[in-house]
Amino acid sequence: MTLDAGFLARALDAAHRAADAAEAITLPRYRARDFSVETKADLTPVTEADRDAEAAIKHVLREAFPDHAFYGEEEGREGEGDFLWLIDPIDGTKSFVRGYPFFSTQIALMHAGEIVAGVSAAGAYGERMWATRGGGAFLAFCGGEPRRASVSAASAFDANTAISTGNLKTLAAGPRWNALADLVRQSGRTRGYGDFVHYHFLARGAIDLVVESDLNILDIAPLVLIVREAGGVFTDLDGRDVGLETRSALAGPPALHRAALRAFNPG
Repeated sequence: MTLDAGFLARALDAAHRAADAAEAITLPRYRARDFSVETKADLTPVTEADRDAEAAIKHVLREAFPDHAFYGEEEGREGEGDFLWLIDPIDGTKSFVRGYPFFSTQIALMHAGEIVAGVSAAGAYGERMWATRGGGAFLAFCGGEPRRASVSAASAFDANTAISTGNLKTLAAGPRWNALADLVRQSGRTRGYGDFVHYHFLARGAIDLVVESDLNILDIAPLVLIVREAGGVFTDLDGRDVGLETRSALAGPPALHRAALRAFNPG
């Protein structure tokens, strides 16, 4: 199958419709506080909304692409092949459970190890971002008109630089903690927005760098493509490309990403 613009448009349309189907389940339950909570083996919460939303996403995607494989947060890997849909029905379940809107539905299509289309839908927060390979990244607020997204022009750490961090447990236990402290001292603003929020901010130029050390591909798959199509660079903390085994993130405008990568890898 040729990954031309027409195919990518069909994939993106299916991802949007799948995200709509998920939000038709998650948003009413979030607003009504109508769900029960269980604890998974990894001690993270899961609700029936997570499971029902994943099923709804797969139903839409299977109708559009019956031969594709799936890797979902709740049901794991299903099928094999070059085309793999990466699905997190509620990324930020802890936020969902606690009642604040920093959760989203993350859907991306990977082809032969490369993310080629993706949607990051944050309905409770009021925005959605999406991208296709070579087609740019876009943002829409509350169903409004989409506009193209672009990272900031930041090229050095100074009083104008804004950094956001997510999970940092592994980083905090090693020498990179001091490297992060140095970047913080050089910068003008630090926040810990986490989850989808800081990647959306990064892709539209509202912050300049994102650092995380404890995540998985399902947390970030569409966000990787969105940041890249907005003109940014997205790797792990070692500078490696993002793949199924990725466990950390370093993302920002090209020059700032290079400077941060040198700081975290001084050897």
